[in-house]
Amino acid sequence: MGYYLADGIYPRWPVFLKTISCLTDVMRALFAQRQEYARKDVERGFGVLQARWAIVKGSARSRYKHHIANVMYVCIILHNMIIHDEGARAGDWSDDEAESRAGHATPPVIRGLPYGVSERLQARENMRNQQDYLQLMNDMIEEVWTRSGR
Repeated sequence: MGYYLADGIYPRWPVFLKTISCLTDVMRALFAQRQEYARKDVERGFGVLQARWAIVKGSARSRYKHHIANVMYVCIILHNMIIHDEGARAGDWSDDEAESRAGHATPPVIRGLPYGVSERLQARENMRNQQDYLQLMNDMIEEVWTRSGR
């Protein structure tokens, strides 16, 4: 199961890797620092993609995971191609699609078929497991510490 880098407002579920607010040792302080840096980088990058492509702005709950991944890969690749081709001029654009739709109804969004009921119920139970959250947090703290060479 994947996880999101999150701040303190999210619940203690293994799908959210939250920052540590009570730093009790050096390992936790290093983890908190690295997690915050990564979370901010992801937020900035995702904001750029959301500003450029409407498909990234909408909800993805009812889409299949591989469809979401493919959409993100395409948006990232296109963004990088635009930056490579236009260089510094790439930032000089407006959201033409949003401006042209001003005052018009938003077109419908087509999504993949939802998962079955039993799969949804199992996923919901798994994503709220407190023990899994604590295990993920401890594993990630150890991993960051090990990779830092300390």
